[in-house]
Amino acid sequence: MAGSSKVDPFVVKDCALAAIATGMRAQNLRELRDGLLAVHPESINYHFWGGLLQPRFDDPEYNNDFASWVRHALHDNKLGERLGVIDPADFHDTEALRQELVDVIETRLDEMEFHPWARRDQQFHFVRAQIVVFDTGKRILRPRDLRSVVPTLSIGSIYYHVIDARRREPQRVDDIRAWLQQFGDQYAVLCNRLAGIDPYFVTLTELRRALDTVITECSLEGGVA
Repeated sequence: MAGSSKVDPFVVKDCALAAIATGMRAQNLRELRDGLLAVHPESINYHFWGGLLQPRFDDPEYNNDFASWVRHALHDNKLGERLGVIDPADFHDTEALRQELVDVIETRLDEMEFHPWARRDQQFHFVRAQIVVFDTGKRILRPRDLRSVVPTLSIGSIYYHVIDARRREPQRVDDIRAWLQQFGDQYAVLCNRLAGIDPYFVTLTELRRALDTVITECSLEGGVA
């Protein structure tokens, strides 16, 4: 390790999301656009990422609540597809993601002569979430132990250490890479491989499997000791 003999252990945590109603809702596309302009950024994050931990729609075609609502409540397949391909991992922060959503919706509004309304019982309800974090008591002391521990992590742990971590300032990287940085450049290959995993268009179980695959391959190649 560079610069110090002391190595901080990786503290394994778990989490749950507590949904909180914002009181904001939309019944048509203009109201959805206006809500997006005003809502707290954590609501936008919840409607993109929260479904990974708390699945809300039985619709594997769409990964975010905005696309699902537009498709099922407004019956707009074209806009549903446009919103459905937006990957929040491609945006530096939530404000950039917000602007992309607004731009896509405004483009669709300009294309339409008639703007459909959802039934009153199918309004879009803007929700935000409070993350509740638990210490599991597990500690990872050496990078080589990642190979045995990662496959055993709960999906709540995967969400906290990969999804939530990427939104935390100042590093905005998953906790595994952040922890490996204390070892200097020794694990640069592993960190680069982990950085290449897109956490959005997969389930948390699939994400855990992808992490395990990368760590195992790097171990077999001698990149994790």
